[in-house]
Amino acid sequence: MELLQGLLLVTTIHLLAAASPGPDFVLVTQQTLSHGRRIGLLVSLGITLGLSVHIIYSAFGLAALIANSSSALWVIKILGGGYLIYLGIKGLPAKAQTDAINLKPVKQYSAMKTIGIGFLYNALNPKAPIYFVSLFTLVLSQDMPVYQIAIYGAWMMVIQFSWFSLVVSLLTRPAIFQQFQRLGHWLDRILGGAMLALGIKLVVSRTS
Repeated sequence: MELLQGLLLVTTIHLLAAASPGPDFVLVTQQTLSHGRRIGLLVSLGITLGLSVHIIYSAFGLAALIANSSSALWVIKILGGGYLIYLGIKGLPAKAQTDAINLKPVKQYSAMKTIGIGFLYNALNPKAPIYFVSLFTLVLSQDMPVYQIAIYGAWMMVIQFSWFSLVVSLLTRPAIFQQFQRLGHWLDRILGGAMLALGIKLVVSRTS
C-alpha cells in the first residue's frame, strides 16, 4: 500500500475512533469541566503519549511477525477484520443521549501527574491492543520500510491530540458542548458503518 493511501485510510479510521465517545473522552470531559482548558489539554497530551505504547508493540511487533510468516498475516487479518466488523455492528444501533454525562468530582493534580493520569488511562486500556492490531493489519505489508510504519504511528498521535484539543475547546463553551453531546450517537453510527465496511473488505480480501 502506498504511503499516502495508507495515511488516508489511517486518518479516516482513527479520526472516527477518536471521535466516538469512550473512556478517554469521559476523562478529558471530567478534567476540562472540573479544572479548565489547561488541565484538559494536559490530560489529552497524556492520552496521546499513552497511544505510543500501543502503536509500538502493535506496528513493529506485527511487522516482525508478518515479515516471517504469510500464514500469520492471513490469520491476523481475519481476526482483525472480524473485530472491525464487531465494532461496526456494536456502533450502528447507537441512540441519542438524553441525560447529561455523569461526571464525578475529580481531584486536581500537578501538570506532570495530570499527564501521567492520561498516559496510564490510555496505555492500560484493555480494549486498545485489539483495536490497534486490527488497524495496522489494514496498512502493513511484508515489504513496508520501518520509516513508513513510524510515520503512521506519529500521524495517529497527531490525530489523537488534535481531536482532543478540539474537544477541550468545545467543552469550555457550554452551548457548543450541548450540541456536541446531542450529536454523539451520530458519531457512533458513522464509526460503526465505517468499521463494518472496512472489516468486511479486510476479511474478503484475504479469503478470495
